[in-house]
Amino acid sequence: MAKFLNTRKAVSEIEDLIRNAETRLILISPYLKLSKDFKELLTYRNSKDKITTVIFGKQELNPNEMKFLQGLRFVILKYNQDLHAKCYLNDDKMIITSLNLYEFSINNNKEMGVLVDLNVESDKELFEDAYKEIDFIDETSERFEFTSISEVVKTEKKETQQKIINSSSSKLLTTKELAQTTGLSSRKVNSWLTDNKLMYKKEDDWLTTKRGKEIGGIEKSGQYGQFIIWPEEIGKQIAE
Repeated sequence: MAKFLNTRKAVSEIEDLIRNAETRLILISPYLKLSKDFKELLTYRNSKDKITTVIFGKQELNPNEMKFLQGLRFVILKYNQDLHAKCYLNDDKMIITSLNLYEFSINNNKEMGVLVDLNVESDKELFEDAYKEIDFIDETSERFEFTSISEVVKTEKKETQQKIINSSSSKLLTTKELAQTTGLSSRKVNSWLTDNKLMYKKEDDWLTTKRGKEIGGIEKSGQYGQFIIWPEEIGKQIAE
């Protein structure tokens, strides 16, 4: 059954949840002011080319915080002005709690929460019900664009984006090519991309989702309908 967490245990379990996440990591917190430990965990995950979705609801990020999150290529940052929920989710564990990813809250507030484990039979229904709401929040949140950072940071962002475009232009692969590089079947690669909500099929055409476009998926037209090409780096995640 779901496990009760006090403040100290909630912080520890969230750290473990981030550290042990494989394909999926979604962090939902109205307030964002990350501690040094959380920044290190996200930086390490980003270095492994693993996607993290962060959804927040209060635009109170200082320039340094913005610059840090902007520099993590595989972090998708989203904004939802109505957000008040706090929930942290990886492939098989979920923490629903009163705790924000806010350093002051972690160090000073009295918080509570519950840990739900998909691998525990009695937790499965709760996990799946909560995930439906998380998915709804994710899909109805908007990609956050930095508008209040300095011109220096804006320039760095443009330069970083241009480097990504330049490096990706010669390393974009079809699903079949991704299958060859990962040693998996095309069907399994397609399943991974659809399960992670990066693309979907409409009649005979493959289309990118908003999330798919954010990580570099590009739609192309061919003899047999529309298909998608992907940055070569995504093959590392598929193969894991």
